[in-house]
Formats: sequence, structure tokens, C-alpha cells
Amino acid sequence: MADDGAKPTDDTEADGERAPETGTDATTDETIDTVAPDGGGPLPVGVKLGSTRTVIYVPDEDGSLRTIRTLTCLSTYDDPLTGEERVIYGEQAAREYPDRVRYMLRSGLPEDDENADLAKQFFSELVDSQDIPENSAVVYAIPTIDNEAGLANLSDVIEESGVGKALVRSFPESLCGSIPALGDDLEAIDEIFLAINMGSTNLEACAYRHGEQLSPFSTGSVTGNEVDRRIANAVEEETQGRVNIDRTTAREYKEEHGDFEAFEPFTDVIQQPGGGSHEFTIERSVMDPLDDYVDEVVDEVANEFLSELANSHMKPYQIALSRPIAVTGGMACIPGIVSEFETRLGEELNREVEAVAPDRPDLAAAQGAQRIAARLAERL
Repeated sequence: MADDGAKPTDDTEADGERAPETGTDATTDETIDTVAPDGGGPLPVGVKLGSTRTVIYVPDEDGSLRTIRTLTCLSTYDDPLTGEERVIYGEQAAREYPDRVRYMLRSGLPEDDENADLAKQFFSELVDSQDIPENSAVVYAIPTIDNEAGLANLSDVIEESGVGKALVRSFPESLCGSIPALGDDLEAIDEIFLAINMGSTNLEACAYRHGEQLSPFSTGSVTGNEVDRRIANAVEEETQGRVNIDRTTAREYKEEHGDFEAFEPFTDVIQQPGGGSHEFTIERSVMDPLDDYVDEVVDEVANEFLSELANSHMKPYQIALSRPIAVTGGMACIPGIVSEFETRLGEELNREVEAVAPDRPDLAAAQGAQRIAARLAERL
């Protein structure tokens, strides 16, 4: 089985989302009607630098939006002819140099100088390869994490990349991700609503009142990464110790087979150390950890976040609960998980609630950031 974090996936995030398989780091698999700025104005760009995958939305000349997605990692090697250091990033780095590929945002932010430098190198290589112009207005999504140094490092990564000369601004990831969930434009900015971001490194929750954050909440104990760890342990237990998988394989099981609507047991094969192979069937090891995850999300949202929100902002709390809750993040891509969250939260609160998700929760933060960038670019 592959080493944890080293095996490239089929162009999917670690958080559980699915995407078409491609052979390139940056793809153009999705177009959305938009109006690119004319008259030489700054190009509005949306960015989400994720712990495992980076997503960028950038307008093309035909007025559509190009979606750039790649693993947030890089590796270096010495050119055999010149001796110069060469840099490769994304899927190619993970595939060709799994023994020394570097993921510099594992906690969600570049927390120290070394990882900040690697992130700058990675992002600069990425935007250069995609011909994103300097004359651009860049909005990037940031996690709800109390880490001033890490957020400052992330700001430096964007500002020193050679893009965003017209404008660089950051907005909360849960707000950016909610924008595509709640409308076709920026309707979310004018509303009062709740946002739940189911990510790989953190669970985030926040109420928004016309773009203002109310009672922002974040925890690293209920995450997609923790689900991966539990799946790996559950597989070992279900197979009575005959099969051990790493977290990368566990994540792939989650992404490919996790389904609250129509899960079906599946089989896989591993090579035995002494030769031969062993076929095994998984019946419970994927859905049991996912089932526990939803329960834990509901518990954190209902008893921690919403309790604090009600104590601090009772009227916005009442208004927000009467409106759809925006659910984003890679874990929201698992079929049926949003409906399951809606049902269980309603039971916990003893009232009806509605949860909605964008069409592509894995891309939503960058998409929402691009919409904000487009609005800000109009004013420049």
C-alpha cells in the first residue's frame, strides 16, 4: 500500500470529494458563465490553498471560469546536465518523488519559516505555469484558526507570488464556500445564515450577518483526517488483523465508497509479504467511522457552537436557524452526508432545520472567493 500522504489520487481532495480523473496538475474541466473584465482591468482570481489540494478559479478570454486544481506539495531534484535545482509540484511531485515530496500546509497554514518558504515556492510555480497575470485582483479563502503567525505567512505566500498586484484580500473560507451554496451571485453577503465547513484538518462553524462573523468556532478533533485514521483502524479490526492500510488508502476508500444513500460492500486485494495475494471484503469499516463523524459534527455544532451563538447573539441565532444552513468542505461531497447532518441536527435541536450544499463543495471556497474578487475588481 502507498505511504501516507504520498500517493496521488485521481484528482480528488483528501476531504472526500470526487472529481474527473485527469493527467495534468491543472485542469479546465469545468466552465461557469461569467463576464471577464474588459478594458485591461484586473483579472478577478479566487484562491483556496488547502492542506492537501489547492484550487484556483480564473476567468478565461471566452468569459468562462477555468478551474485549476492540484495537490499542495512540491519536490526538487538536481538537473543531471546542469546541476541546477529543479522544482516540480502537485500530482507529478507526489507520483515521481513519493519518498521526499513535501506537503507544507498539513495543519491548514504554513506555521513556520520553512513551510512558508516551501508554500511560496509552490504557489509561485503554480501561478507562473498557468499564466495568471500580475494585473489581477486576488481573493483567497482562509481557515478559521487562531494562528496569527500562520495567517501572516499565508498572506505573504499570496502577496509575494507575482499575482494580485491590483488587490489582495482574504475572507473566511466558510463564507467563501457558502456563496455558491446560497445563490448565483453574492446573495450570501446580504443574508444572516449559518455556515458549517467540514474540512480535512478542521471542523468550522460560524454565523454570518451581512458578511460579519458571529461566534466563529473551529475544532481539530472532528475532521476528515480523523475519519481516515479510524477507517484504517476499522479495516484492521474487520479483517481480524490480516489487513493493514495506510491513511492514504483509507482516504481513497472513503472517497470512492463512502455513501449514506447507497453504500455497497466492496472487495480489495493486497500483496502478501511472502508472495501471493489476499482478497478481503469491507462491509463496516468505511461507513461506521463516517456515521460516528456525523454524530460528532452534530454534537459540536449543537452543543458548542450554537449554544455559544445563542448566548451571545440570540436574535441572529433565531433568524439563522430559520434559514438554510450552508454546508461546505470536502467531507460534504460524500453522497447523503448533508441530508444525514440535517436530519440528525434537527433531532438534536428538536426542530426542523434545512441544510444545503454547493454543487461542488470541494471547489466552493475558491469559487466564492472569485465572485468576491470580481465585485471588488469592478471598483478598482
